[in-house]
This record gives sequence, C-alpha cells and structure tokens, in this order.
Amino acid sequence: MPTVQHTVVDSPYEPLTLVAVDGVLSRIHMTGQRHRPPEETFGEPDPRPFGEAVRQLDAYFAGELTEFDLPLHLVGTPFQLRVWEELCRIPYGETRTYGELAEALGNPNASRAVGLANGKNPVGIVVPCHRVVGAGGSLTGYGGGLDRKQRLLALEAGAQAPAALF
Repeated sequence: MPTVQHTVVDSPYEPLTLVAVDGVLSRIHMTGQRHRPPEETFGEPDPRPFGEAVRQLDAYFAGELTEFDLPLHLVGTPFQLRVWEELCRIPYGETRTYGELAEALGNPNASRAVGLANGKNPVGIVVPCHRVVGAGGSLTGYGGGLDRKQRLLALEAGAQAPAALF
C-alpha cells in the first residue's frame, strides 16, 4: 500500500496543496480547481517530502526558475502521459495551441483529446498546462481558472521581458 502525504503551501495564486505518493510529488491542487479530488485522498499531513518542490515553486513564483527538475509520480492513461510529457517541452514564456500539441504527438486530429488530457494534468504549474491556448492564442480551459492561467502567463512573460535601456 503506497504512502500518501500532503502539505499546503502559500503561493501568489492562493494556497497550493501538494500530494506525494511514496515521497514523490504526484499532484498539485489549487483552491477551487476543477477535477480536484476529495481531500480524504490527500493522505496524512506531512511537509517532509516536499522541501525541494516548495523551493522550486518559490523560485518559479519569484521569476528565478524557468524549468522544474523534480521527480514526479504521474498516473494516467498512456495518451495522457504522452500529452503531459509534451507539455514539459513547451519553453518557459511560450505557448502552444491544442492543435500544435496534437500535431507534435503525431495526430493532428486529436486536439480535443489533447485538451481533455491537458485538463486532467495532476501537477499544474510544474507540468505547464497553463502554456496551452486555443487557436489564435485565445485563453481557454484551465482547471485553476482563467484568471490564474492569465497570471501565470503574465509572470512568465514578465520574466522574459528585456531589461529597460534607460
């Protein structure tokens, strides 16, 4: 039987609940998030497995970290796992459309399936599903809410902005 633990950490986007399975980060939940499972599934409260995840999240929110390097325990279908892997290839400060992701996965007609898999991403922010936009760049579907998606994209855009010359 796996050991499941959780902790709640502050973020600029309201508290985040981090969940680990056998000491490895498996989920990040935002307040009011779609697809948020019942809290009974979060396991015992214990901050010990989350030190490095918290450090990297803090650095990301401070604009100092552009790529997470954390072991993850992801559970999903083979297609979902492929989509989540492809999400990690979207560079910091950039976006891709659902159609572009479907094409990168070798199935240009799978944009709806990509959207569904994107919406089931269990570790938002770390696996950057917020970097996926609708055709033409429109902000669409984010389990944490469009306001949070817009703020995450703005954070990344601001960190990418060139320094002022004067």
